Amino acid sequence: MATLSSLTLRNPCTWLGQVVGGGDGLGRTNPMHHRSSGLRIEANKRAKKIRHVVLKEDIIGLGNSGDQVKVRAGFYRNYLLPTGKAELISASVLKEMEMEKQRIEAEKMRVKEEAEQLALLLQAVGPFKVRRKASQGKLSGSVTSQDLADIIKAQVNRDIIASNVVVPEITDLGDYVAEIKLHEDVSARVRLTVAQS
Repeated sequence: MATLSSLTLRNPCTWLGQVVGGGDGLGRTNPMHHRSSGLRIEANKRAKKIRHVVLKEDIIGLGNSGDQVKVRAGFYRNYLLPTGKAELISASVLKEMEMEKQRIEAEKMRVKEEAEQLALLLQAVGPFKVRRKASQGKLSGSVTSQDLADIIKAQVNRDIIASNVVVPEITDLGDYVAEIKLHEDVSARVRLTVAQS
């Protein structure tokens, strides 16, 4: 058998024949001689196939809607694609994502502006009057955030969620200030007058 240093690379078939052992140097080898040679060819391990995808929904442990993540090909093929929870990244998908992001930002700005306008309206309307039974200036009942929400609905015709209204502790008749959370960035401080009924 030829040594590696004595091999010539003029003809790959000749070289293979010399390495395998046997053969006449012209690429013709004895098939029986191949079985006895020590040459083994092993395949490399399978390369990990990764897909770059855009999530269409929030997925716990993976990301939120609109996130670009790397996932294994099988996970994408067997779970994300059939359920419609992700899409492969492409130029058109990135363009759609950008347009959707702009639409969402515009919607957030619109909602914030509406909340700011409602805050100005609530502060301009003046004190909201709540009537309660009282004896010697002390209330016999309490004034709740639902009471204030109902009064605002009656006077301004705007729905206010009672859980977003913070009413101070009211024990006496008089004027108070309540805070209403209209948006994550917008709060309104409204005047509240508690009068005897």
